[in-house]
Amino acid sequence: MSEQSSFAKSKYQVGLIGVGVMGEALISGLISSRFPKAQIVFTEKRTERAREISSKYGAREVDLTELAKTSDVVLLVVKPQDLAQLLASINGNLNKNATLVSFAAGKTTDFISEIVGPDISVIRVMPNTPTLIGLGMAAISLGKSVNPEQAKFISEFLATCGKVISVEENLQDAVTALSGSGPAYFFAFVEEMIKSGISLGLSSDQATTLAIQTMVGSAAMLEQSGKNATTLRENVTSPNGTTAAALKVFSEANLGDIVAKAMTAARDRSQELA
Repeated sequence: MSEQSSFAKSKYQVGLIGVGVMGEALISGLISSRFPKAQIVFTEKRTERAREISSKYGAREVDLTELAKTSDVVLLVVKPQDLAQLLASINGNLNKNATLVSFAAGKTTDFISEIVGPDISVIRVMPNTPTLIGLGMAAISLGKSVNPEQAKFISEFLATCGKVISVEENLQDAVTALSGSGPAYFFAFVEEMIKSGISLGLSSDQATTLAIQTMVGSAAMLEQSGKNATTLRENVTSPNGTTAAALKVFSEANLGDIVAKAMTAARDRSQELA
């Protein structure tokens, strides 16, 4: 049975708490995999946003109590600082067979289980923003009560929005530092390439087009060539050439140390959020 056909016949009701950009991406992934719209419900504080989601996807807005009581899978797409209060408010109403899937950075499955009890299955996920275009990267960690069927459903569902790996939960903060926050590092680097291109005489449109396509093509080579980043870098670097001159500047500025310090800072902040 194909993944899409299995979703089309799914027995689960999926409830989303929070339909910001990530919540919307998850709804879009479900629907693109032919998951029944009638089995998707959500809650959202902003009235206009709720109307937008209902109109665009056919998902049904319900109150928090109904969502907790009727949903087999509850996607917690909320800010870390809001999670404890939210869990306390739904605790007494949760379906005893429900799977809670948390997208809140830094919050552990044990943290959630301490509030909702050990019998509720909990899965922790760290996604990233390319999920919005179906090219996301998600890492999942399973809590103690998760059964194989629940794990399979969540993994296959997240795969509709990109790639998925499973990691031990003690590695989730490292995942946050690499892929969770990683798109911002990439965008920051592209910003600086564009600025430098303009300072060298290119127009804004020219510099933007050149930078974006260079990144798109390079990422595709990395994924499709079967070669690692080191080999690809060496292949484009001629001795004493232009690329070598640029890479020498990066090396002298200790690019490796800068990246390591940045990722460590992100990892540490993720730990603090716990």
